[in-house]
Amino acid sequence: MAIMDIFFGVWQILTLNVQPVGDELDEETRERMEQRAEMLNREMTRLWQEVEEMSQEQRILEERSQEQSGFAWASLVLSALQHWQCWAIAGVLVLLFGLCWWLRKWSREPEREEESSDSDVEEEEDEEEDDDADDLGMFFEDPIQRRVQNRDRDCQTVRDIMEMLIFVLQNVLSDSSFPVLEKAIEVGSAFEGWSPREEDITYRLLVPLKPPRGHIFHLEPGPVSPMRNFRIRVELVCTCGMEQPAGETRCFLHNPEEEQRRNDGPSILQDLCTDSYLDVQKTAHYFQMFVRCSWRVLPLSAKQRLTVLPSDRSCKFYVTQGQEKRILIELLFGVQEGDSDIFLSSQYTEAAYTPSTMWPESYAVAEMKFFRHIASQAQPDSFHLRCLQLCVRSLLGRDFSTYTLKTVVMHLLTTMPLSHWHRRHFLERLEDIVRYLQSCLEKKCLNHFFIANENVPEEIILPLDLQKAKPLNLFQHLAQNPDKQEDAWLEFEELLFRLERLLFDGR
Repeated sequence: MAIMDIFFGVWQILTLNVQPVGDELDEETRERMEQRAEMLNREMTRLWQEVEEMSQEQRILEERSQEQSGFAWASLVLSALQHWQCWAIAGVLVLLFGLCWWLRKWSREPEREEESSDSDVEEEEDEEEDDDADDLGMFFEDPIQRRVQNRDRDCQTVRDIMEMLIFVLQNVLSDSSFPVLEKAIEVGSAFEGWSPREEDITYRLLVPLKPPRGHIFHLEPGPVSPMRNFRIRVELVCTCGMEQPAGETRCFLHNPEEEQRRNDGPSILQDLCTDSYLDVQKTAHYFQMFVRCSWRVLPLSAKQRLTVLPSDRSCKFYVTQGQEKRILIELLFGVQEGDSDIFLSSQYTEAAYTPSTMWPESYAVAEMKFFRHIASQAQPDSFHLRCLQLCVRSLLGRDFSTYTLKTVVMHLLTTMPLSHWHRRHFLERLEDIVRYLQSCLEKKCLNHFFIANENVPEEIILPLDLQKAKPLNLFQHLAQNPDKQEDAWLEFEELLFRLERLLFDGR
């Protein structure tokens, strides 16, 4: 009954004594509110005394119960469950205390309102500009921020998978005439920190290939359309005078037994080449088979499923975790140009048909190093990747190349201060990207970023012939074909329309 009386008294105080107050308080109202606050204080004191008395009685009962049972912890838990009223009273006291504080603050608020009104107006004016700049910046930041932790976690998962997979493949192929695998290199937008489609990310890695012992790679330049292409000729070399592993004296050219052994087992020349040239499709086919077989010996195979997807120039597969979580991984194969960051890669090209013995020049590793360099120099809240992602997202389903906009952004990142890519400059940078692309369309010229460009960061290692080469125009086809130029302008107008819709309609 005591508890019910307390609750009934509190209900009376809250419903009968507290009257609505307008925005302006006269002296009589203030006095009446102060009287009610004092009455609430007295009521709180009375309630607190009752709580103390009940708590003391409860402690006596608990001590007796503990002496009788000998299980102190069980008594305490049972007591807390049986006497929940104490917690209810404590909650009521907190409510009363908050109400008193609110009434006292409200009664004094009109006196402070006039003093603070002028300063509030000034603060609002100072913050208005930043708020306006943040609104559009937050438009594209939020979707990325919601997924960035998941992407980082998935990137680490991919690293772990590839480390184990490469280790197994290296051991399986260590005593064969197949190419030597080196550590996979992370490339592509997912590892650069952005992705055209956040809901469908592909994690790409480039696996460098070295010639097996007794073989050598010769790089033969092919046509430029618009990127440089090469063929990789595989030759046998004499190893008689070379230092051999302990206990081995192999030379495929001058040892008939080793030659026969090479012909009987898997061989790069017999299985991966066409007319002595390394074949992209054969290489991809064999590695798809190797990955499928190697997966079975990995501990991950007990809980995760591997699904190899059909691909002519890469090894693409899903790793399924649980019921729905899927990670798409694509392995590209590459041969390094000297000691540079440029590779001949198995990647697809924009050409309608690429011969299987043609390996296009890839700048994916150099691009990865470039964006890491920018990240190390830029401010933590730099928005250059957000701008790039928004523009590329507007291109999805269009003929304009993603690499075109990526090239434009890389040029701008090296020709203007990185401090200008702060979120408050978000719309200005988007406008710069559009204007730069428009200027390139008018001139029918967009120079490749890594060829004959003095603004490439020094830590990116380029082959000497690329440094001394003439600039490569990625829009050369526009100058040669007026119809393509007209199509490019239509695509440009569509890009502007989609950007506007994404910014202001969120679609």
